Amino acid sequence: MRYCFHLQVRPDRLEEYVARHQAVWPEMQDALRAAGWRNYSLFLRPDGLLIGYVEADDLAASQAAMETTEVNTRWQASMTEFFEGATPTDGFPLLTEVFHLEGK
Repeated sequence: MRYCFHLQVRPDRLEEYVARHQAVWPEMQDALRAAGWRNYSLFLRPDGLLIGYVEADDLAASQAAMETTEVNTRWQASMTEFFEGATPTDGFPLLTEVFHLEGK
């Protein structure tokens, strides 16, 4: 399954947000993989619109698995200040897929 979501990064924190994601902790990356996250990407617009894409067999189960990890608790605590409105710990506002070339 493919999932796409959006969040809003505070425009005054964009540079630091990008810098943090250039150095995601190896143990965080390992936890994401172990929880079933695949092909995970984040895209950021200059106004702070963040679009995320991830593949997982069951996103809810993968998110629940991440919630049990200590590294995710530390990572999310360090990242919450970057967001306006919803944060990753609130859940991801998912977008509806309306077209997929491979499915045609």
